[in-house]
Amino acid sequence: MLGPVECRDGTGLPVRLGGPRHREVVARLLVARRRVVPVDRLVADLWEEPPPGAVGAVRTFVAEVRRALEPGRRPRTPSRLLATEGPGYVLRPDPGAVDAWHFEAEVARAAGLAPANAAPVLDAALATWRGPAYADFPGARWAHAERARLAELRLHAVERRADALIRSGAPREAVWDLDAHVAEHPWREDGWHLLATALLRSGRQGDALGVLRRARRVLADQLGADPGPGLARLEREVLRQADHPDEAAPAAGDEVWSSAAAAYEGSVPARSPARLEATASLLRELAVTGAGGLDAARRHRAAAVAAAERTGDAELAARVIGVYDVPAVWTRVDDPEAARTVVRTAERVLARLPGDAPETVRARLLASVAVESRGDALAEGALPRAADPPGSLREPWRHRAQQAAAEAESAARRLHDASLLAFALNGTFLQSFAHCGQAARRDAIGAELVQLARIHGLVGPEVLGRLIRVQALAGLGDLPGADHQATAADHLADRYERALARVFTTWYRALRTTLATPADLAATEAVEAAEAAYAEAVALLPTCGMPGFATGLPALTRLAPVVRTGALPAPEAFAEADWGPYDPWVRPLLLLGDARPDEAREALRTAPRPPHDLMAEPMWCLLARAAALAGDPVLAARAVAVLSPAEGQQAGAACGLLTFGPVAAYLAEAREAAGG
Repeated sequence: MLGPVECRDGTGLPVRLGGPRHREVVARLLVARRRVVPVDRLVADLWEEPPPGAVGAVRTFVAEVRRALEPGRRPRTPSRLLATEGPGYVLRPDPGAVDAWHFEAEVARAAGLAPANAAPVLDAALATWRGPAYADFPGARWAHAERARLAELRLHAVERRADALIRSGAPREAVWDLDAHVAEHPWREDGWHLLATALLRSGRQGDALGVLRRARRVLADQLGADPGPGLARLEREVLRQADHPDEAAPAAGDEVWSSAAAAYEGSVPARSPARLEATASLLRELAVTGAGGLDAARRHRAAAVAAAERTGDAELAARVIGVYDVPAVWTRVDDPEAARTVVRTAERVLARLPGDAPETVRARLLASVAVESRGDALAEGALPRAADPPGSLREPWRHRAQQAAAEAESAARRLHDASLLAFALNGTFLQSFAHCGQAARRDAIGAELVQLARIHGLVGPEVLGRLIRVQALAGLGDLPGADHQATAADHLADRYERALARVFTTWYRALRTTLATPADLAATEAVEAAEAAYAEAVALLPTCGMPGFATGLPALTRLAPVVRTGALPAPEAFAEADWGPYDPWVRPLLLLGDARPDEAREALRTAPRPPHDLMAEPMWCLLARAAALAGDPVLAARAVAVLSPAEGQQAGAACGLLTFGPVAAYLAEAREAAGG
């Protein structure tokens, strides 16, 4: 689609589709992105004044395109690629088989990478363009919006590639392409800014100033506008003979950083406790920079906490632990052993804190315990079985974490400390999963975080609050509200370089797309639609730096449309699936789908209760359905008791990632199996 429309087979050889109308049918169906296009819509889009027999002509084009795309398909067998559905047709290629879709996914993936890694990804993505999108249909009205959207995304990718080159220390490589870019698109101020920055980084200060003055003239002559504040500020910096551009450029603080670090190194003794506190504060900032920073901060934090405890100074250790108030929106920790170490250390330090220690220090320790104890990170031994009655479940680790969250929040409110309250509310949120159906409560927590953050200028807590609200509002079915929160989170992420926030908003938008998928699709078609919707989101996982979030999710996105249709998963379709931590709750359904009911009943009997986290409701729904199908009235009754508070919600939508359909449907099955 990125150029003249063409198709190639699996070996890369061209597929002869037929004439221009055949190619236009293919292109029009691809613009619909795996949704059905009615025949009358196709007729209206292909001809301004449809000729007699237009409907028959469209059907002929479709039949001939089918033969070209699937030459080995047997006569009178349905096409899986170009299908007839209801009043029209739908084209469902693999997500990676369409260059435009692949381009979008790669641009999104690059946004989560370090600059040195992002540049080659964007290079390869831009190389897939062979000309303007849908180049052989320049006047087609149906292509106008999609062509404009892809063109804008391409310009964005060109600028992000240049930015990545500059940030990774290769500004000279960015200059030539940027010069051509601003010549072709002179109204894009970001292009001018990047070109001047690249020249400045290449030691060409005079050329940089010339570019900025040229931008001023072009903007005035062509748009009648003055340069925006970013260009004006950069021009002032160059005129002052600055050797670095303004604060939006990558190396803006390099000289200041180096000078400050050297001064600190020379002024603070080598074994001073102040170094530990400074390190812990730096790790907090490092963690929010992206996947690489998060992973590095996680590793170095464990060493800093251990070193602080070894000093024997309980108050110092408490400050080193408590300063790491990195917002956490996902409820499964990335490194359970590291989390257990932090919590155990924090509990030892709490016991040793002197009575006159500041209450803020104690409250931050408590908030740390609540945050690091999320889900079942602190579980002591094997989890209780799902079928066990509630009164028999003894989980002291969970109750300690909930108590820590409550005490931290109470202290923060008493002390009127906004930063501490934001940290404590993060702990309260992560400990709010004792029962299903709590989306409204979590939305209230998110709303308070947003309000608190906006009053006090706290960027991290505002992003956290927005993402919490995306999850909660999706669970409550308020999709316009969730859309608004996702957009606000994206703006904050872009402005303050919080790249990981976009991982969650990208996944939410995939969920949003699946919620609009027709409910009457067959299981196979539903899986294909889900794979297309989630292609961009899944592509972000390998490099997001959050294994507690990423592991098992791709398989669940493929399972979700199957269970929404009420079907059992086909063994061959999921033979290679990696279920990660979700395997105990998926396994019974897989066994039932493989016609092994006795093994399924045994898997249900031994299954642990699902975690107290964002995935609790969808996992309980899987158990509810398996219990109903396998004839396990005990577990079915237990699932009814657990899921009833969430009856009006979509199973899993409150995690902001996927949905298994209405909770009410699973409850109805479980109630019948439980005998009422």
